[in-house]
Amino acid sequence: MNKTTEPLVEHHRRLSLLNDEVMRLRQALPARDRLYVGLAHALRAVLAASMGYFAALELGLGQGFWAAITAISVSQTNYVEVRNSSRDQFIGAIIGGLIGGLAGGLAGMDAATFGHYHYLTYVLAVIVGMMLCSVFDLGAAGRISGTTTTIIMLVPHSGAFWQIALFRLGEVTLGATAALLVSFAFDALERRFFTSRSSTARSSNGPSSNGSS
Repeated sequence: MNKTTEPLVEHHRRLSLLNDEVMRLRQALPARDRLYVGLAHALRAVLAASMGYFAALELGLGQGFWAAITAISVSQTNYVEVRNSSRDQFIGAIIGGLIGGLAGGLAGMDAATFGHYHYLTYVLAVIVGMMLCSVFDLGAAGRISGTTTTIIMLVPHSGAFWQIALFRLGEVTLGATAALLVSFAFDALERRFFTSRSSTARSSNGPSSNGSS
């Protein structure tokens, strides 16, 4: 094996082991705990999606469902994970939007004249965007870049490509921001709840421990 590929292979092996360990720990949870975790995650996602969707409609963005989709896709079980996922969404949307809008505009693409040449332009745009994200080590932003480019260049729409790219970026920003706000609020409530329960447990155990001594 080439020495230059050994670190990459080892990196993938460690990631695979880590994913297996996370899955094992999750499966080890009792069914009741998994139900609570799933319910909390679902509430985070639907609240963030609702906030992003209605905010987009209020701002005049006709496709507010993209904000809702973004909010659900970045929703995680804690604020740090949501922050990292939102960063990937935002960066990926910027790169995919810029490349998709530029490629679509230069190729003169539209629904009436779409052909093999235009599809080749789309394929190259997706490859360029994902390669840039990989080169600069931008995590999952590559997938978001490819998705954004696909939406801009393949989904039928009216208006210039730069307008679609700008609207898409706005919708992603609204969805990611909504997910961050909801996650921050949930984490604060959870910390307050568990701190309160811990204090109650210590106070209730105090007299008995003193009496036994």
